[in-house]
Amino acid sequence: MREQFKTKGKFVLILAVSLVVAACSGLQPPDAGGPRANQPAYPVVLAADTARLQEALVFWQRLAQPQTGAEKAQVSLHPYTATIEGLPPHSNLLLPKVGSAPTMSEEETRESLRRFIQEWQGLIGAEPIQLSLRGRTDQPDGSKLATYEQQPFRYPLRGPYGKLRIRFTADRRVVDFSSTCIPHADRLQASIAAVTPQVGWEDASARLANLSVSFGNGPGQQASYTISPANKPNVRELVVYAKDTANGPLELRLAWEIAVTNAPFQLVYLDAVKGDFLATA
Repeated sequence: MREQFKTKGKFVLILAVSLVVAACSGLQPPDAGGPRANQPAYPVVLAADTARLQEALVFWQRLAQPQTGAEKAQVSLHPYTATIEGLPPHSNLLLPKVGSAPTMSEEETRESLRRFIQEWQGLIGAEPIQLSLRGRTDQPDGSKLATYEQQPFRYPLRGPYGKLRIRFTADRRVVDFSSTCIPHADRLQASIAAVTPQVGWEDASARLANLSVSFGNGPGQQASYTISPANKPNVRELVVYAKDTANGPLELRLAWEIAVTNAPFQLVYLDAVKGDFLATA
């Protein structure tokens, strides 16, 4: 009986030690050496795809039937997203006609735009459900401009990508049509979801202290600015920041969006994995 009790006591002790060790291992700080080899590749990359470009060109040639052969070949496509960058000269694309009146009402115009986006999503690079109307404004030249933003990921998309512009006239003629939307976003979402932020929001705010950042100071011009406590940095949320690289593909990064005051810009983006400065806005 005593031997049985001793054996049971040893088992309880071993179990207790195992639980303590397991608990302590769960409290270990992040590896100072950064992400290990078995972690997902970062940043997430959208590389150039010849097949995607060819598919988009075929799509344009199939839908733009009223265009001449030369004008069909002149359409400009983004090298990575294969989305339309602009219409060829003398293009005569039209918005779908909605309603019986000579001029469409505002409600009819929005329905016409919805149908146009549905028809041309192959060159827009985004499913209609991913697009939100951000503005419908009258331009000084009498044309009308509709702008949309793509939100395809769990986190909001920021940066110069994910934008759609359609400028048109009262007689439904499309005079400008461009998109920086990100195609096949559902495939990229899985890779983005696998990335774990290594920089917490408190650390992100601390890293901005006395940080020198660059910002646009006119067409093609860059200037620098040093952030101080007077700018009152306020960490808002995690976002996906899409940006071009100097000589490479489009990169998608997890980033902290940080608001500042009394600065030449309103927002600062800091990489939430590597802690690097990304951009201002």
